Amino acid sequence: MLSALSFRRRFADLTEQEILALAISSEEDDARIYRSFAERLRADYPASAAIFDGMAVEEDDHRQRLIDLHRARFGEVIPLIRREHVAGFYARRPTWLAQNLSLDTIRGEARAMEKAAHDFYIRAAARTQDAATRKLLGDLAAAEAGHEAHAQGLEDRHLSEDAREVENRTARRQFILTWVQPGLAGLMDGSVSTLAPIFATAFATQDTWTTFLVGAAASVGAGISMGFTEAAHDDGVLSGRGSPLKRGLASGVMTTIGGMGHALPYLIPDFWTATTIAVAVVFIELWAIAWIQNRFMETPFLRAALRVVLGGALVFAAGVLIGGG
Repeated sequence: MLSALSFRRRFADLTEQEILALAISSEEDDARIYRSFAERLRADYPASAAIFDGMAVEEDDHRQRLIDLHRARFGEVIPLIRREHVAGFYARRPTWLAQNLSLDTIRGEARAMEKAAHDFYIRAAARTQDAATRKLLGDLAAAEAGHEAHAQGLEDRHLSEDAREVENRTARRQFILTWVQPGLAGLMDGSVSTLAPIFATAFATQDTWTTFLVGAAASVGAGISMGFTEAAHDDGVLSGRGSPLKRGLASGVMTTIGGMGHALPYLIPDFWTATTIAVAVVFIELWAIAWIQNRFMETPFLRAALRVVLGGALVFAAGVLIGGG
């Protein structure tokens, strides 16, 4: 790493020609990133894809203006210098390489890109003495600062109310498929499936510490199992359910939380106090499941509540009967 850093130039040591070359390569990179965003969004968000196509065209225009200035001042040969060659220079995170980026993530990354480019042109303009170069760099800084307004203009042109509504519904559907469904499945599994071993252990031993250990082991084990199962059984390419890593994380974490919710009360030494609190936590978990089903799955609340409460009650009764017997 030290050898790599030693070959990087300080921004303060760059010549005006190198600053122009750096700006040219940066604009080229940004245009390619915007086109990658547009291509990623085109199938599900065609109106937003058109916005990023327009932003890429504007970056191409910036690049051409910089090339024209370089040709006029320094000739045809542009030095090869990129962001990674300059110490302390801002770097683009390879977010565009990730699969299944959300629309909000892409828009946020674009805003960060424009802010970093604006700051670069301000610094670059302060480093040059040539009036024409200084003017162009200042103009480009203003253009980057105004990209948000430009993007809004592109939105007004390409993103009608109907198109916006369609994209919002698509984004909501993707959020549900990637995060809510796996998380809900995990919460249901963790909250319900761990009831029997936890309460069976509780009533069989009436030892709160042993019950907590069994509950923690059951919750963590179920979380790992659910997480790997969710991530492995569907890569999301054909189903459109999103990144398997995200789905596995949502399912595994929520499974663990669902089980630990009614295992943690058994850290209380008094058995009946711990059990009373654990039972109350179980009802809170079951009602939370019913609320999520109603909120995101549009399942009537009473129907969802009846199903989860009935299922949870049966598993709870099984654990108590087995433990008590």
